[in-house]
Amino acid sequence: MYITLRDRPRRAPATGQPARVAAPVVLLGITSMLTDISSEMVAAILPLFVTVGLGLSPLAFGVVDGLYQGVSAVTRLAGGYIADRTRRPKTVATTGYALSAASKLVLLPAGSLPLLSAAVAIDRTGKGIRTAPRDALIAGASPAGSLGRAFGVHRALDTVGAMIGPLLAFALLASLPGNFDAVFVVSFCFAVLGVTVIGLLVEEQPLHAVGDKRPRGRDLRWLLRDAGIGRLALAAGLLSLVTVSDGFLYLALHDREELPAAVFPLLFVGTAVVYMSLAVPLGRLADAVGRVQVLLGGQFLLAAAYLLALVPIPGLVSVVATISLLGAYYAATDGVLAAIVSGIAPTRLRATGLAAVQTVVTAGRLVSALAFGAVWTVVGVAPALAAFLAGLMVAVPIAAHLLRGTRTSGGLNVTTSP
Repeated sequence: MYITLRDRPRRAPATGQPARVAAPVVLLGITSMLTDISSEMVAAILPLFVTVGLGLSPLAFGVVDGLYQGVSAVTRLAGGYIADRTRRPKTVATTGYALSAASKLVLLPAGSLPLLSAAVAIDRTGKGIRTAPRDALIAGASPAGSLGRAFGVHRALDTVGAMIGPLLAFALLASLPGNFDAVFVVSFCFAVLGVTVIGLLVEEQPLHAVGDKRPRGRDLRWLLRDAGIGRLALAAGLLSLVTVSDGFLYLALHDREELPAAVFPLLFVGTAVVYMSLAVPLGRLADAVGRVQVLLGGQFLLAAAYLLALVPIPGLVSVVATISLLGAYYAATDGVLAAIVSGIAPTRLRATGLAAVQTVVTAGRLVSALAFGAVWTVVGVAPALAAFLAGLMVAVPIAAHLLRGTRTSGGLNVTTSP
């Protein structure tokens, strides 16, 4: 076994230009778009539904947001491993999408925190099961040198859904004030459409070469220790511990600006517009100059968003700048992190590698949500934001040190495995 480092990701053959994005990537992007319309309709109203509709504290929202961010950590590794083990990533991903669709029906009678938490847990379980197999399908359909671009295209389509979902929630609540059930029913319909696209139009992909052994338990240990996934997961997990969730950041802006409740979902839309606009350009930049550099640069965009939310500068310009920086942060990190993992993990363990990193990240965000909600409840939002900003400034150089072996490349290219 040996690992080689390349200063630049390989380009597609033939003309020397990046290959056209493959049809499966686009179809999976459409699936994610429809599913994100569904999930973001719910996510856009969740902070107000918990704190205003149910009259609960920010700590209670921290519990719900922790479930939303972190429950999938329990199932991500299992979903990735099963996809590699059975060599049926599409089937595993479709199962996850179907679970998320079913969760919307549980939301209809959700008038208490336990029932709401159950619905969120089912939805995030589906999210955990599907994410790594879906990303493995994207990587398997894309040339190694165009992974950043492929994931950028997918995330851009996904973010169209993140933009449309809150707009629909806004329109429904504006025309039917307080009618959360209408949001949940429309959300369920879009989720079913997403399951239909992947189920009928995306083919199962042969991600493994003939003669490859199916993954075994010791392969995960090798993947974490020798292939570089362990250091990447540690760095990404550390950064996730000091990442404030969108909902909390928007609640901070909402409290400062005293925004009307019906306008609240539009904060999600603004972030999604910026994310959608920058996902492909920053994905291509990551392929060209180095994926790790772009990933770390995104953390400074997040720090700037914290700073703007923390500084008491009232007005629309401050709000727009904050949500724009947040969207740029996601464009620089979300798909880029998946591209880094896909460049490190060998094909037969790709879904497992993706799931391992995603598991650590979501677990970190679970802890982050609970911690931020608790600090806000005890000492207020400003000290909570200041503490997380300081934590981020400490975490970035540590993450850079952990990833120093991949600083000048799009990723490690594992040429052989045990």
